[in-house]
Amino acid sequence: MSGAAFLVERAGDVEHWTLNDPATRNALSDAMVAGLYEACLRAQQDSTLRVVVLTGAPGAFSAGGSLGGFASAIGQPLQPGEDDPLIAMNRGFGDVLHALCALPQLLVCAVDGAAMGGGFGLVCCADHVIATERSSFATPEVTLGLPPAQIAPFVWQRLGDAAARQCLLQGRSYRAADAQTLGLVDELVADGALAAALPERVQTMKRAAPGAVAGTKRLLQRLRGEVPDLRHEAAIAFASALRGPEAAGGLAAFAKKQPAPWAPKP
Repeated sequence: MSGAAFLVERAGDVEHWTLNDPATRNALSDAMVAGLYEACLRAQQDSTLRVVVLTGAPGAFSAGGSLGGFASAIGQPLQPGEDDPLIAMNRGFGDVLHALCALPQLLVCAVDGAAMGGGFGLVCCADHVIATERSSFATPEVTLGLPPAQIAPFVWQRLGDAAARQCLLQGRSYRAADAQTLGLVDELVADGALAAALPERVQTMKRAAPGAVAGTKRLLQRLRGEVPDLRHEAAIAFASALRGPEAAGGLAAFAKKQPAPWAPKP
């Protein structure tokens, strides 16, 4: 099964899911998000599937959310009584994050390059994260005038409150070794060694019985129930911010490679 923006390759009881848009560094377009969500729903019903490996086409893991579908809304407030289509669009990515965490299979994120914003959020859903030494991780949304709304609960759960605040409120970036210290990355490999390291890691993980894995993940999901489901609230927060003046100024400055209006001048 394949598509222009999202590829699925099956080998026995393992699937490789690839975010596939190298021209945008695998930015999370509507088509890519839809493909990922459909793959999750199918995998949840597939008892013959044991491991899912999520990766990006060569060059990056994911540059984060694609603003292509949002461009006309940036800085544009809603008219009175108008329903905001951005809410449903943004919530769709929240649905993907929840679906990834609900997979009964082992989920491995294989990162070679940048995992930014929404890509950082995808990594936080994994059971095991393997990354090359050249990889980098960042949540730059607040520096652009946007809240990292949908990924916030998943970053918080993966890293804990203190580290999540460092990531989400300051828009910090991390080299791969620092991300491993932070607890985001589980395993580091040399640049160029990811393809060789993955099969060995997958085989090691398959020592765990599939039914026991699924049962354990269900128990861990019960723990996740302590985290409020913020999908709708997060979508509203994102849509409101995107239509506001901060996002308009921040994104315009980013496009011109200039400091945001609120940032200290160099």
